[in-house]
Amino acid sequence: MTEPLLALRNVTRHFHTQAGVVRALDDVSLHVSRGETLGLVGESGCGKSTVARVAMRLTDVDTGRVLLDGEDIGARRGSALDTIRTRLQMVFQDPAASLNPRTTVGRALEEPLIVHRRGASAARRARVAEMLDKVGLHAYMAARLPHELSGGQRQRVAIARALMLEPDLIVCDEAVSALDVSIRAQVLNLLLDLRDTLGIAYLFISHDLAVVRHMSDRIAVMYLGQVVEQGPRDAVWDSALHPYTRALIASAPSARREARERPGAVIEGELPSPLAPPAGCRFHTRCAYASAQCRESAPVLRERDAGHWVACHVA
Repeated sequence: MTEPLLALRNVTRHFHTQAGVVRALDDVSLHVSRGETLGLVGESGCGKSTVARVAMRLTDVDTGRVLLDGEDIGARRGSALDTIRTRLQMVFQDPAASLNPRTTVGRALEEPLIVHRRGASAARRARVAEMLDKVGLHAYMAARLPHELSGGQRQRVAIARALMLEPDLIVCDEAVSALDVSIRAQVLNLLLDLRDTLGIAYLFISHDLAVVRHMSDRIAVMYLGQVVEQGPRDAVWDSALHPYTRALIASAPSARREARERPGAVIEGELPSPLAPPAGCRFHTRCAYASAQCRESAPVLRERDAGHWVACHVA
């Protein structure tokens, strides 16, 4: 097997607060291959954004490894880390907050090239115009400020900025959740077109499983800091093994009627606090199928079919 482009191996990340220890990630393993999209889905507070920050080296891990082309990048600092920054880029949820309101679009796009000393001034301006065209914007928009653009246009600028250094992978953290439905579809299709033409890989994070299904080659499902199921997109959507995954699918607007009528399709109760996750299977407090074994021992990820993994005693 060839090495994946990006891999998280048995990553744990806890945050110490005045209220206690937040167990954001517990023994999480994921990988993204070149040119593919891994969709990461789960409720708010399950650890998806922490995965994004760990993957981007914006936060360190407590234990485990973050690998880029098989190399552990966890110990990289300074200029060695700058090289990694050119290969991994990120698109955030709120484009208005991720763009400097006093900086023109052109300057915002040119800045990564300046920081990493890429090209002379004329070449940088040409690159800005090229990227604006790739994301469906006009070259004259380089002179505009972010508040002069619509929400969809601002997110296209954010995508263009992520593309400026020709990265291998872009992390999209809820990148379309703040957009109107019609604009959301346009931006999703833009991301797919860019993947096909440029060969970019995506770690696509969302709470909406229907959007993840549209975007992804493979899907990983997180619950309370752990991966509970992962596999090929169609296998996860059509033959979900974990009760939590089934409930997420049943809640999607595009879910089939039989999925909504399946036992356990509605999740009962509130998400437990990551300060004190339940013993055993963390989902057992909300699961219609929970047994004594679920309450007493934590299941481990096991491969049930080719590439389809699940952590569940009763799957």
